[in-house]
Amino acid sequence: MLAILKKEFNGFLNALIAYIVIAVFLVAIGMFMWVFPESNVLDYGFADMQTLFNMAPWLFLFLIPAITMRTFAEEKREGTIELLLTKPITDMQLILGKFFAALLLALFALIPTLLYYYTVYELGNPAGNVDSAAVVGSYLGLVFLAGVFCAIGVFASSVSDNQIISFVMAVFLCYIIYTGFDLIATLPMWGKYSYQVSQLGIAYHYSAISKGLIDSRDVLYFISVITIMLLSTQLVLKSRKW
Repeated sequence: MLAILKKEFNGFLNALIAYIVIAVFLVAIGMFMWVFPESNVLDYGFADMQTLFNMAPWLFLFLIPAITMRTFAEEKREGTIELLLTKPITDMQLILGKFFAALLLALFALIPTLLYYYTVYELGNPAGNVDSAAVVGSYLGLVFLAGVFCAIGVFASSVSDNQIISFVMAVFLCYIIYTGFDLIATLPMWGKYSYQVSQLGIAYHYSAISKGLIDSRDVLYFISVITIMLLSTQLVLKSRKW
């Protein structure tokens, strides 16, 4: 698995798409936090990181599928998937290698945003007047969110040999699982169960963990979704033997 992870991560770094994704993410977050009116910290007059944590999921929703769309689709298009599957590794080791490589790249994009936290920390009156517990919880939520989106993206890439189709499918699935359940919960047909329906979506659990209270139920939710998507990818790969 480590060999696959290293190969995939180096492949990302050797491709322009990785640098474009990281640059777009950092520039967009920077514009929302420091430039755009009504969302930047300076105009808001309150030292917090809420703008970053509100906007990052929406940027990830498009940028992570752009990273993962090539993981299996490119292998299929170039005809190297069969050669790869003959290597002395299991299907799950192959999937995990590609998954963690994509997740590692997504996390690399988050590291420079720690500078934003330091800046907000210093801007507080007095300095340090910022809810650090909520910041830590929100970063943890983003890590889990990136993990779910990467797992969805890897699954979407395994379904098709066309990277564009994989990208569109991943964006759609990420959107549905992130905020789609909140929209579905507003339908009157659910009645008193609308709250339970909203709990099926990522937004509910991301919001809960972003408050700085790490609940095992939220952590279990993210891990469960990631596991389901990776097992679904394994099922797609095994279907070649049917």
